[in-house]
Amino acid sequence: MNDKIRTGAVDHLFQAILSLNDLEECYRFFEDVCTVNEILSLSQRYEVARMLRQHRTYLDIAEATGASTATISRVNRSLNYGNDGYDLVFERCPDQDS
Repeated sequence: MNDKIRTGAVDHLFQAILSLNDLEECYRFFEDVCTVNEILSLSQRYEVARMLRQHRTYLDIAEATGASTATISRVNRSLNYGNDGYDLVFERCPDQDS
């Protein structure tokens, strides 16, 4: 785990996120905290990770998501050498596999 991001402020942010009860509350919070482009970038990375776990090709993923090959490669590196955060969420959200 990256100790550079472990701060009290980040703890407060994550606790705030964990306090959200539903999708609508997530939309309300994230629209206040993030720009539209930041939200779209996060969601794009998540979709890229999901598609990589489905063994889709870089070309297919780039066409479907608009992600650059650099972004796809970065997400792939996180999937293979990261902290297993994506896999943790994928296990808890199995209905998103398709």
